[in-house]
Parts: sequence; structure tokens; C-alpha cells
Amino acid sequence: VQLQASGGGLVQVGGSLRLSCAASARSVPSYAMGWFRKAPGKEREFVATISWSGRSTYYADSVKGRFTISRDKAKNTGYLQMNSLKPEDTAVYFCAAEVGEIEDPRGYEYDYWGKGTLVTVSS
Repeated sequence: VQLQASGGGLVQVGGSLRLSCAASARSVPSYAMGWFRKAPGKEREFVATISWSGRSTYYADSVKGRFTISRDKAKNTGYLQMNSLKPEDTAVYFCAAEVGEIEDPRGYEYDYWGKGTLVTVSS
């Protein structure tokens, strides 16, 4: 499975961006999807995850209420809508997939990772 994240860019404080993560393979399996980010000088951190069915979502406290994770299973694509962006949201954002019909993806290591897309929030 290959994951391609896109949609990053430069945005002002308070602005919005929508990231996309397209999965491709000869046969795309069922998977739960997560978003992570890595800021300069910091460890990679969890941002949000969505279950295989799309019915369950989980967020880091730092983004709860501002970010929304979703997916379109027919398109094998996931999304991260980011609103009310802050300078501390500046990071490279990665999407990841954990294969299986997983309804609670928290704590998984994730099987596949995309290359990341840079989000820069200017003040």
C-alpha cells in the first residue's frame, strides 16, 4: 500500500487547510487511518485517527475541536480538515494506515506511512 499525502502549504494564524491522503495498491485492503505530525526539534506526535468503518474518530487534545478527520472509502482517500490553525500546528504531517477492519485504531504502530506534507502557520 502506498500513501500519498497532499494539501499542505502556508497559511496565516486562524486559517484553514485540508490535507488528503490517497491510498493505492493493486488491491487496497481494509485499513484504519491516522494522521501524525513532526515539528522541527520535536518528536513525532499523534494527531487523529479514524476507524476502518469511519464511525469512530479520535483526536489529540491539542487539536480537538479544531481538526476533523474523515475518509471516503470508495476513493481510498482520507482527509484532515484543519481549522483555527495556530503557529504550533506548524509541522510535517504524515498519514498512516493500519491494515484490518479496525474500529479502535488507538495504540497501533501502523503498517504503512506516507511521505508527509508540510504545513506552515505564520503569525
